[in-house]
Amino acid sequence: MMRDYAKKRSKEEGLVRSGKVRINTAGCLNRCEHGPVIVIYPEAIWYTWVDKEDIDDIIEQHLKQDRPVERLRIKDD
Repeated sequence: MMRDYAKKRSKEEGLVRSGKVRINTAGCLNRCEHGPVIVIYPEAIWYTWVDKEDIDDIIEQHLKQDRPVERLRIKDD
C-alpha cells in the first residue's frame, strides 16, 4: 500500500519524528474523481500520484524543501 511506503519514507527522512509530518488513511476526501489523493496541511495543497517516484517527489520537494510539486498538484475545481 502506498500509504505504508509514504510513512516508511517519511520516517527514514526524520520527518515523522520531528512532528512535522503525520501520515494517515482517510476516505476519498470528496475528490475521488482524481484517483488517489494526498493533501498537505496547513497549506491545503492536494496531490494525485501514480507510483513511488511521485511519492518520493512529494516527500523530497514539498515536505523537505517546502516547494509544491506542480506536476502532481490537483487544481481547485
